Amino acid sequence: MEYIYAAMLLHATGKKIDEASVKKVLDAAGTKADDARVKSLVAALDGVNIEEAIQTSAIAAPAAAAPAAAVPAAEAKKEAKVEEKKPEEAAAGLGSLFG
Repeated sequence: MEYIYAAMLLHATGKKIDEASVKKVLDAAGTKADDARVKSLVAALDGVNIEEAIQTSAIAAPAAAAPAAAVPAAEAKKEAKVEEKKPEEAAAGLGSLFG
């Protein structure tokens, strides 16, 4: 991820995303740059409109998060029903102890 972050930092500051710049950012962050990964990243980003990619992912992220938020809500309802039954079960259990 640090390689992508380096590229995003360069983009945000208006710098050219090339191998030397990515290596400098990684070195400044205290990370030893792997030449093959740097070269691969720069090649993958060649011709990519980074602003458009960020906007596309920002639009898709909330849509993907909405169904994930529904699952905990459904589980919370199940837990609430279980908690409602627990006091009755506890009382029944105590009653059986004393006959």
